[in-house]
Amino acid sequence: MSIVPAGAAAPESQPRSGEDEVPEEVGAAADAAGPGVGARLTSLGLIVLTVLCGITLVLGFVNKDRCTGPRFDEYGRSQPDFDQRRYQDFCYSDIQTLWIGRDIDRHVFPYVHGSLTDEGQPVGGVVEYPVLTGVFIWASAIFAHTDADFLLYSALLLAPFGLATAWLLGRMAGWRALLWAISPPLVLYAFHNWELPVVLCATAAFYVVHKGWGKRGADRPLMTRAAVAAVLLGLGFAFKVYPAIFVLPLMLYVLTGGRGGAEYGGRAGPDWKGAVRVAVIALGTAVAVNVPFVVAGFEGWRASFTFQLLRKADITTNSIWFWGLRPDSDPDNVPVQELIGVLSPLLMLISFVVACGIGWVRYQREGTYPWLPVSAAMLCGFLLLHKVHSPQYTLWLIPMFVLLRIRWGWILAYLVADLAMGIGIFRWYYEIFYDKHGDIFDGFAAQAVMIGVWGRAALLVGLFCAFLTAKEMFRPERERLTV
Repeated sequence: MSIVPAGAAAPESQPRSGEDEVPEEVGAAADAAGPGVGARLTSLGLIVLTVLCGITLVLGFVNKDRCTGPRFDEYGRSQPDFDQRRYQDFCYSDIQTLWIGRDIDRHVFPYVHGSLTDEGQPVGGVVEYPVLTGVFIWASAIFAHTDADFLLYSALLLAPFGLATAWLLGRMAGWRALLWAISPPLVLYAFHNWELPVVLCATAAFYVVHKGWGKRGADRPLMTRAAVAAVLLGLGFAFKVYPAIFVLPLMLYVLTGGRGGAEYGGRAGPDWKGAVRVAVIALGTAVAVNVPFVVAGFEGWRASFTFQLLRKADITTNSIWFWGLRPDSDPDNVPVQELIGVLSPLLMLISFVVACGIGWVRYQREGTYPWLPVSAAMLCGFLLLHKVHSPQYTLWLIPMFVLLRIRWGWILAYLVADLAMGIGIFRWYYEIFYDKHGDIFDGFAAQAVMIGVWGRAALLVGLFCAFLTAKEMFRPERERLTV
């Protein structure tokens, strides 16, 4: 297969002085996006955007804080009726819940002395997340004595990541970044779990590739920008895994010479060496972060991954696998659970290959490998086909809505389906555990869950296709192309 797009002219040996060489189709897409979209915000605009994001984060904290106190037992657990209130008032958060049961309240440094019980439950400081999230959790609990303290300190440490994400999105996509800064999912999930650091890692990787940094900005060599992005994606893996899937399309972007196929940096394309370097840097970053924990406590480190591998598709996973295979998907049906354990990763990998392949076809036609659209499509495949689809994963998707030009109907429909899931699931748990009913045909809460599960699934299929044909919402910023 030819690495040069059919019909593409050879790039000039030197950029024209004083001009930004932006492919025509990119500029047209940004112009068609409407006023303010894709244009650089002023400093005041960025400040306003960040302040609005801060207000949203405060609202998110207030929503979760409703579950804390007013009294606490000897373990620092909120009383009275914490278990009931977190579902009834849909103020549930994993942060507050996991204060008890993962040795967070005992301030045990994670992984080093941990393991899994015979029943597959983490003990001895193990948490079911990669190591950087585990250390973040431990750091948030250092001065905490109650679950309310832990929620507050976690929110204080998480908030800067949400604000920085808003700032980067504003720099790339102008006021469209309000989709992140004032979105309902940010209220619902900013302090539901520990998603904000990993979202920042992914967003920052997109930013440095397309905008660069410092005075030189996108004039920096592609390989330099891609190397920094690879480090960020490796760090993202060490927070919540999913940014690792973006390494493959980034490799293809470097392989094909970046923007307009003309950023080979003086080498003759294709840049196989550069593509391999991206993979090595991302893998090396992830390994470097994990190795100290492997050495300090291999069993505890491994337990965090084993826990996720052993996790079954059940009523808490909100995935198409549990609901699509009812009633055979009960957790005690071992053959079906094993089948899900094979089909889920296999189909995810196939969706990744399909997305990258369609991206290659688009590269052949347009001259630039669409690594951001392909990354967004791969994320849709991950969310749709993984056996766990927690509500807070919506935060992973919002930056894609900001950065890619898709129809507003897709975005609004997904936010509605997400709202149905984010509120309905916990209200339904309350009905099951405390109202002594909760059949799938009983009441609106159960039906809201079905709207959330199948609405999101159908929309992710559509978004997979929509992202693969989408244009970025921003212009390259003095992106100097060289051969």
